[in-house]
Amino acid sequence: MKDLFSPGNLITITGAVLTVIGTIAYLTGAANLSVPTLFYGFPIFLGGLALKTSELPPAKRINPSSEFEELRKDAPPELSKLIGDVTRWRYGQKAHLESSLEVLKLWDEDNPPQLLEIEEMKTERGYELRMRFQLAGVPINLWEDKKERLGRFFAEGLQAELISHNEDELDLILSPKQVTEG
Repeated sequence: MKDLFSPGNLITITGAVLTVIGTIAYLTGAANLSVPTLFYGFPIFLGGLALKTSELPPAKRINPSSEFEELRKDAPPELSKLIGDVTRWRYGQKAHLESSLEVLKLWDEDNPPQLLEIEEMKTERGYELRMRFQLAGVPINLWEDKKERLGRFFAEGLQAELISHNEDELDLILSPKQVTEG
């Protein structure tokens, strides 16, 4: 149901309805109604179709936003921005976090990694964020080479953990850096 309410769908449906109303009004001789609805409806319809061609749906959110509201206050603000960014509709991008993955050199232009889901977690280490990626054209060893940089890239004081479930998917877990006593 959430997919139905994308901005691209809403604009396309609105434009289609206005175009149909305008066409019916034109065919029945209601000039006062046909002119504005056809002149506005058809371009709105085409704009909606254009949005649909470049639409990237939000990453699946595993737990509701309100569940970790209190914990999120202690987390770096960059993580809240990250969650907000990947859980909304995007247009004109091939994948979520496109620019970040390009900077990290974890990008394949023809077959980029796709963010499938995002989950907020509370563990003994504190507030953590898990992102599941479909690796696509970027091999897992490249992700492992960037593991050290991944943690500090998204926010200061974070460490990254990589868990591979199979050769196609990878979990990136961002958690607070553990202080080692020595």
